Amino acid sequence: MTFIKANLNDYTVSQLCSALKFPRSTYYKALVCVPSNRQKKYETFSKQVKQIYDESKQRYGAVKICRSLNDNGIVCSLKRVQRHMAAQGLRSVVVKKYNHHANQGTVPADKENILKRDFQAETINRKWCTDITYIHVLKEGWTYLASVIDLCSRKIIGYAYGTTMTAELAVQAVKNACLNVKDTKGIILHSDLGSQYTSQMFEDYLSKRGLVHSFSRKGNPYDNACIESFHSVLKKEEVYLHIYQDFKEARRAIFEYIESWYNRKRIHSAIDYMTPQQKEDEELKRVA
Repeated sequence: MTFIKANLNDYTVSQLCSALKFPRSTYYKALVCVPSNRQKKYETFSKQVKQIYDESKQRYGAVKICRSLNDNGIVCSLKRVQRHMAAQGLRSVVVKKYNHHANQGTVPADKENILKRDFQAETINRKWCTDITYIHVLKEGWTYLASVIDLCSRKIIGYAYGTTMTAELAVQAVKNACLNVKDTKGIILHSDLGSQYTSQMFEDYLSKRGLVHSFSRKGNPYDNACIESFHSVLKKEEVYLHIYQDFKEARRAIFEYIESWYNRKRIHSAIDYMTPQQKEDEELKRVA
């Protein structure tokens, strides 16, 4: 039976090779071909690129995949990573960039722009930024996320999520940011001129904690670029990729994104490709 099967296979191969117009020797050569060491290395590296890509939930592009591989002891260039991503059809999630044309607005006489787009901080808990963004869910409609970011570590140190955009929501985000900070006196907190941030409730809480309030100019979102950037990344990498059925589902997703991914796993170019948590830990050790 084995002989008959072998002859049948040979006959089938002969027919196929004849139909495809290439010699039978080519088929048999490919059949017994052993991958070269170079081919094995190529395939291994492709798998490593794909692994980093999948672990980031398809959020990383070539630059961050390259940096992650190098940090893990796999020496490679950006162009090499780009070639392997292209060969596998891997692309990070992208959203069309919005070009804002800012008008030359001013800050009201009683609202000072202290930060003045100086987003560098010598250490943690010196400069914070805060803002509110919109997130849509099917059941409740529009919901609102207020976030606070530390400009040194780029870590989201406080946030509050609710179904109404109120001063209470803005205050709660700052309260959460203050939980692990013993002395908040003198910290600059920058926000826009939204009614939540100009409310008496918000100002009273900042005064109580000794926080110094800085304001963006009217119609100039780039004055608060870092927190605007975080909200943009959050929507690109998480919110726009899902349809949330209700507030609770969205809250779980936002918690997981911020606490599990953004703060602890996502490397950030502004802090030398460290994670925000790594940067904060480094600063705590430095000032200890």
